[in-house]
Amino acid sequence: MQDEQMHDKGSMAALSLGALGVVYGDIGTSPLYAFKEAFNPAHSLGFNPANIYGVLSLIFWGLTIIVTVKYVGLALRADNEGEGGILALMALVMRRYAAPSRGRVLAVALGLIGAAMFYGDSIITPAISVLSAIEGTAVATPVLQDAVIPITAVILVGLFLVQKRGTALVGTYFGPVMMLWFAALGVLGLTHIVIHPDVLRALDPWWGMDMFLREPRLALFLLGAVFLTLTGGEALYADMGHFGRLPIRRAWLGVVMPGLLLNYFGQGALVLANPAAGKNPFFYMAPSWALWPLVVLATLATVIASQAVISGAYSMTTQAIKLGYLPRMRVLFTNERNQGQIYVPFINWTMLLFVLALVMAFRSSDNLAAAYGIAVNITMVTTTVFLWMVAPQRWGWSTRRANLVFVPLALVEMLFLASNSLKIDHGGWFPLVFGAAVYALLSTWKRGRSLLKRQLQEHALNLKDFVHSLSTYPPTRVEGTAIYLTPNADTVPHALLHNLKHNKVLHERVVFLSAQAADVPHVGPDQGIDLRPMEEGIYLLHVRYGFKDEPDIQKLLKDCERLSGMEFHLMETSFFLARQTIVPSKIPGMALWREVLFSWMSRNAQEASDYFRIPPNRVVELGTQIEI
Repeated sequence: MQDEQMHDKGSMAALSLGALGVVYGDIGTSPLYAFKEAFNPAHSLGFNPANIYGVLSLIFWGLTIIVTVKYVGLALRADNEGEGGILALMALVMRRYAAPSRGRVLAVALGLIGAAMFYGDSIITPAISVLSAIEGTAVATPVLQDAVIPITAVILVGLFLVQKRGTALVGTYFGPVMMLWFAALGVLGLTHIVIHPDVLRALDPWWGMDMFLREPRLALFLLGAVFLTLTGGEALYADMGHFGRLPIRRAWLGVVMPGLLLNYFGQGALVLANPAAGKNPFFYMAPSWALWPLVVLATLATVIASQAVISGAYSMTTQAIKLGYLPRMRVLFTNERNQGQIYVPFINWTMLLFVLALVMAFRSSDNLAAAYGIAVNITMVTTTVFLWMVAPQRWGWSTRRANLVFVPLALVEMLFLASNSLKIDHGGWFPLVFGAAVYALLSTWKRGRSLLKRQLQEHALNLKDFVHSLSTYPPTRVEGTAIYLTPNADTVPHALLHNLKHNKVLHERVVFLSAQAADVPHVGPDQGIDLRPMEEGIYLLHVRYGFKDEPDIQKLLKDCERLSGMEFHLMETSFFLARQTIVPSKIPGMALWREVLFSWMSRNAQEASDYFRIPPNRVVELGTQIEI
């Protein structure tokens, strides 16, 4: 019993250490630029005690209310069978509403907005994190000032180049490096707090409220800089499936939050004593002998933060594909034992192009800070709305209790959003434009697939009528098994009709395979496979899989053999797929530009045979043109 407890404690410690590297990389690197941005010369905020205490008070209570209370205390309880993130939460909310209801439409729209903004955040995080770390070289050696941009670009290119090799090897060091990073944050801050302990007066919320009373317009503007300390909060919830809620909570309360607060208060103590250090207070906190080691450690930490966001973009993409909001893409698995470690080439290279463009266009972390925040702020507001919607059903809360908790949270986040909106002219437009483009892609694909399905159903034959007709007008039968992939189990696949029309034969055993993604992360074979025999050697195979499960046709057939006893010999089985060519038309449905976009997305989607891992030499494709 004692050995089991020791093992459980060891596993919990390992998970908590891993959470430091993956979950907290983004929020853990905020001290590099957040406090500095609050005292940006453009804000005209003097380094007097009232202003320093006010900023620190806002940071402390922002971290407490948004991260500790909302995410650590509440959001981690709203798991979708252990999984978190905006799309997992959206799937949870959608269970409350029937398909055609307004509530369901609203939930989908909000979820897609949150997901789109997550991609915007994923683009900016690597740029601002690595750039802010490399700017430390200019503090150590001003001669390197002109080399900051090239060094940043080289590091970012290297980071995206190694993605295809997987994160297993590098991930082994993520946790220990971030543990060292948070320890360094705490020690640096504590050394200056000890010298100027008066800075702890900022724990009093009055200092933050006093700023709004003295200079409300400036205080509202400053909230945008304060929000930079919260930007990694959404990752807490999104990465819950990798580590579980308890390790994430322990890592936050035991390591991350103390380290962050000590560092922010240490920066405040430093500029209180030496206002000139406000140019880059994080690096000026370090003694001269520790500056270069700190630059190296900061660079490693920002690479880890970037890695976490990049991996999050991969996971978000695969979830969106399974839920029907993106076309199939090539997904590579970089670890045979861990399906969570994936690589999506298209997303990887697209992100790299945008990240490099941001670095070249904005050229400093101060400039990028203006663009950063609004995207993740919108995602946070969406999460709060979703939590309010699921609290009565999930936790048994009364409507009054849900309102008392989530309405104040939403008001605080809307206040941050109002502040971030003031930065739109200074770069905040980028994540909004980028998010709008991603939203157009997500919504267009979903709507286009619905229209395509409607068109196919209008010209489809009823499956039961077709099976019954085989006894009346029997076609020529050939040996073997034919598996037809179909999106609708009630109608005859177009590929079969084309095969009968041109080849005038039917296999002696025909299986109609329909696959559907569920709104849960994982579905086991026992619950996800339903094989029903019909007449004339026809079988209907319906498969449900979770939005984090990977389709594999060979594994599916083996599971089907185990559950039903029906044998499948792969070399005697042919897979028939229908390739649809979408033709934009004036038929009522979508705007013409969206139909053109959907047609382009459809043409560039990954082959169904690759997506379902069907052996290429067993695939027969039959094409057809469809107007939408």
